[in-house]
Amino acid sequence: MPDTTSAGSPRGPIIISRHGRPALDRQAGPRLGWRDYVGWWDRYEAGPLADGQKAPQALMDLVADAEVVFASGRLRAQQTAGIALPHKIAAHDPVFNEATLPPPKLAGVKALPKTWNVLARTAWLAGHSIGGENSKEARLRARIAALRLHEASAQGKVYLAAHGWFNRMLRPELRQLGWVCAQDGGDHYWSYRVYTYRGR
Repeated sequence: MPDTTSAGSPRGPIIISRHGRPALDRQAGPRLGWRDYVGWWDRYEAGPLADGQKAPQALMDLVADAEVVFASGRLRAQQTAGIALPHKIAAHDPVFNEATLPPPKLAGVKALPKTWNVLARTAWLAGHSIGGENSKEARLRARIAALRLHEASAQGKVYLAAHGWFNRMLRPELRQLGWVCAQDGGDHYWSYRVYTYRGR
């Protein structure tokens, strides 16, 4: 049953999942310089899921009766929503896109994409952006995204298929709006969290 606001109107719950396993493997070689990693990240952002995946049955059961379904503007999230909830079309919204991963310009350094991911996220959190969205701008976007979920929850259960780091950024913003995490499924591919409304 949906939770209710203090006025008694239905709200939520909100289920937020990470996308499935992408086709482009961050653990695979070759080792890249920072410029090559920029190209790798662009391909990753545009790319699909790896073939042959199924959503966890628990996730499918949980979202089967969702009233509102969102996916980010990225194909891997859109495919995730389609696999988890095949009978309902998700609204694709770039407000839920992953936070960017601009690598630090480390001359002579070559590393696997998974290592660049860590270096890039660390640099990004410190303000590095290479002209893209910086961490302050992404926090503002997360606030807008959380409000979009909150508003949609007035219609009933909401499901969002999105991304690992941005889903993390949504957590404090949802808390500010009165949501609590009632079920924490972690951060791996296909993982999900369930949020229920407790009011502000």
